[in-house]
Amino acid sequence: MSKQTVRGNDLRKIGFPEGPAIGRALDVLADRQFKKLDKGSALALLQQIKADPYKYVRDETWREVAQELVPQPSKSVGLNPEIKDYRRYGEEFIEDGARKQMDTAMQLPVTIDGALMPDAHQGYGLPIGGVLAVDNAVIPYGVGMDIGCRMALSVFPLPEHELYQRAKELRKIILENTRFGNKSGFDKKMDDAIFERPEFREIGVLKGKRQTAIDQIGTSGSGNHFVEFGVVDITDPDNELDVPPGKYLGLLSHSGSRGLGAAVAQHYTKLAMQACPLPPEARHLAWLSLDSQAGQEYWAAMNLAGDYASACHDQIHRRISKALGERAMAKVENHHNFAWRETLADGREAIVHRKGATPAGKGVLGVIPGSMTAPGFIVRGRGERDSLQSASHGAGRRMSRSAAMKTLKEGDVRRELKDHGIELMGGGLDEAPMAYKDIHQVMAHQRDLVDVLGSFTPKIVRMDAGGKGGKGGGE
Repeated sequence: MSKQTVRGNDLRKIGFPEGPAIGRALDVLADRQFKKLDKGSALALLQQIKADPYKYVRDETWREVAQELVPQPSKSVGLNPEIKDYRRYGEEFIEDGARKQMDTAMQLPVTIDGALMPDAHQGYGLPIGGVLAVDNAVIPYGVGMDIGCRMALSVFPLPEHELYQRAKELRKIILENTRFGNKSGFDKKMDDAIFERPEFREIGVLKGKRQTAIDQIGTSGSGNHFVEFGVVDITDPDNELDVPPGKYLGLLSHSGSRGLGAAVAQHYTKLAMQACPLPPEARHLAWLSLDSQAGQEYWAAMNLAGDYASACHDQIHRRISKALGERAMAKVENHHNFAWRETLADGREAIVHRKGATPAGKGVLGVIPGSMTAPGFIVRGRGERDSLQSASHGAGRRMSRSAAMKTLKEGDVRRELKDHGIELMGGGLDEAPMAYKDIHQVMAHQRDLVDVLGSFTPKIVRMDAGGKGGKGGGE
């Protein structure tokens, strides 16, 4: 392969504007992973980024280039000069980037109220762990790319010791009944009523995604998505699950709406940025009015994507339950990347975005996972109005994915997992337990938000073999 010799003039010829985009693109191409790329391939890639920079604004490698290429409006919608007050939980260990992003969100003209959860960390647009209530509008990046990302827990009528006695069998069951990433689905697919939904015929962006949704039904994404067997420990005798206190075999899954949700997010984010141009620091918070056709379309597509995510989890749990030969005696599920129409404490109706936050209305059940070596928790919401009836969606990252990949050593991670009796299939350094906050600290900062009914401790974990991500960190 010929040596790559891309220069500034080459970029100008394919339409790159004068300015930082050229220098930043050349800096990326100088990186070791691109040095062996031939000139034609490099320019073809850069042409793709130039043609649709919105597609690359979340890409860790190319986002700085893409952000320079996103068309800048001649006139933008102004932010309010004052930052509306909002509640921060566990503020002392929330990174500055997440606080700054939330501050910006609280300056939007449509913002009514907000809150920041104790697992919060920097994301795109609204921070992960951010909760934002707005007036008659929806923010695609306030929901996130993985629309309807969801937790689902099944509790089986099997005692804890069966997890260890049947470990080899359980490992085989997970391997045979789960699929991760975009490379493969199931040869024999389970049908689902969701494919008859009219949205697939009525909404343009969904028309071409129905077959993708069919191909990916019952599968899990890459990144921070997982399916795992572990120990459920029910501690509250008055739990709504009707499960007596004790330790049981459990199955926990975490995944979202796959390629369907990503397509919806990308399409309507682009429309929002065009319709609602904001200053650079806020541009990913562009909104669609729910009085507009695009806003109504996004709302319908978002709800379809959420229902599709739920259908995927249902099929995962049905497949594994059948292979296990057991029917779950209790299930707990919740979205954590979604928007809901809710009534606030002052009686106003609002659209509440929970990006990486668990619904915690009074009596609402949910699952808040920890890391691979720390328990997650089955919780009941307390309906706390200051948090907009929300809680964290996991432990949250204390180390970025790129930092984890650069600083953690595979041998150290393997020893950590072994010391905790964890068998991991797939995954990577960026999912390492050391990359996450202490879930016990996170839970201590939200005692007013949820009651704990029990815990889930992972033991046999499967993740995508080649993906990036980590528990509690997805968008």
